[in-house]
Amino acid sequence: MKFSQYMQEWLYGQEGYYRAHIEIGKRGDFYTAVSSSMFFGGSIAKRLIDTIDSGFLSQNCSLVEIGAHKGYLLADMIQFIYTLKPELLDTLEFVIVEPFMENQKAQIKYFEDSFDGQVKLRHVKDLKSLKCEDAFFVANEIFDAFSCEVIKNEEMLVFEDNILKFATMDKETQELSKRYSISKGEIAIGYEEFAIDMFNSSNKYEFVTFDYGDRFAREDFSLRVYKEHQVYPFFSLTPFAKDENVEFTYKECFKTTDITYDVNFDYLIKAYERSGARLENYMSQAHALISFGLSELLEILHKNGDEKIYKQEINKIKTLIDPSFMGERFKMVCFRK
Repeated sequence: MKFSQYMQEWLYGQEGYYRAHIEIGKRGDFYTAVSSSMFFGGSIAKRLIDTIDSGFLSQNCSLVEIGAHKGYLLADMIQFIYTLKPELLDTLEFVIVEPFMENQKAQIKYFEDSFDGQVKLRHVKDLKSLKCEDAFFVANEIFDAFSCEVIKNEEMLVFEDNILKFATMDKETQELSKRYSISKGEIAIGYEEFAIDMFNSSNKYEFVTFDYGDRFAREDFSLRVYKEHQVYPFFSLTPFAKDENVEFTYKECFKTTDITYDVNFDYLIKAYERSGARLENYMSQAHALISFGLSELLEILHKNGDEKIYKQEINKIKTLIDPSFMGERFKMVCFRK
């Protein structure tokens, strides 16, 4: 089978990694911006409010999270909307795109516990199932979780006879390699279809998403495994370049750890432009959060909150914006239709 099929089974198959109620944060394999500070969601909430105030989206638009895990990001956004412009809670529709029933149940429970049944949540299984007039889409670290092909010149990685090997690249992968000028590294599968489905879901939208990667392909492999906050280059777990200091192989990581790669944002941007959307902004996470109004939110907390809590939140936020942590490594890209 193609490596993309193997990776799809790893992450999303029966008992796959993302279907097993993974823990994110200290007890899991990795941290995200959402698990680091609620001001990540708060900054995006302020961006939504500003987008509505500018007239681009209506106060009746749908706020849609994709890849919500347990719904923490959307819930954080709702908390800040309540603080900044509570009347929007009566007009906005809250939606989560979630294909797995077990995750839907976890999200519903979290919202019931958080909002005591006062916030209505709608689920759709995919973007094809969503139809609305206008929407604000938000996602954090979803594009690095699309399955990918791994290529090297004219060859692609495959899993056959229970082993990994490089074989002649098929026609479909050749076309993607040429279209996006990638000759070595990962080629994500599904960006174009995803962008088209989003384009067709609403008459007007803004999409804000964060992920790690670079604007242009590095022409090298970035595929890696996260296990208990340790990072292992994927090929170091294979016979191709086995690290003898690592006591396990990729087969032992199958479905039990996260497997990911750097997002090629040029590829993502071109896929969205091909769908008919336009690029609004591309910048580092630090720049994006500050431009969204992070500093203003902190001023509100400092003015109205406890000094101890303020200092605690400042320390958490450093993880989001410090260049040596998430600030520069993670990027924000914003599209509009």
